[in-house]
Amino acid sequence: MDLFVAQGTLLAAGPDLLDPNFMHSVVLVAEHTEQGAYGLVLNRRSRHTTRDVLSDELALGRLSIPIWVGGPVSLDTMQILHRAPERLGGGVEVSDGVWIGAELEGLGAFAQEAPDQFARDVRLYLGYSGWGGGQLELELATGTWLPAPGGATHVFSARPEQLWREVVRSLGGATEGFDQHPPDPRWN
Repeated sequence: MDLFVAQGTLLAAGPDLLDPNFMHSVVLVAEHTEQGAYGLVLNRRSRHTTRDVLSDELALGRLSIPIWVGGPVSLDTMQILHRAPERLGGGVEVSDGVWIGAELEGLGAFAQEAPDQFARDVRLYLGYSGWGGGQLELELATGTWLPAPGGATHVFSARPEQLWREVVRSLGGATEGFDQHPPDPRWN
């Protein structure tokens, strides 16, 4: 079993992962090297909007766009995922049709000019998920994470509260039925 996952892979939390930062989460792997890995939790919406965390001098700071929690590391940094490279400058494609990074000024203009498209094609995250060298491989070997193919459909799911179940179901095989288990067996 290859324990090195490629950029763009989705990691669904295994059913035994009870850490509240990751229980029933899906993480998009943005980078994975021998030095470690980093990614963004896709299905944890925060209670904050851009109006709460950005200066109103920026166009985004004057709007109330939802912000997601990318993970427990560096909650004072913003990460951007999008599928609109033609509208936004900067960024790197991390998965088929999914880009990380963009210029803030371009984001504000896009949000003001096409708010519905912006809501479908852009997600803003505070923080990220990180692993030291070898840590993610160990967690994969112990079943903490279940790797799955990535792609824009999952990243920009219209139903992020169902994303974990959808990704686990898509794996089939040995994971069949995992999506029906409560996070903690004592909840049965």
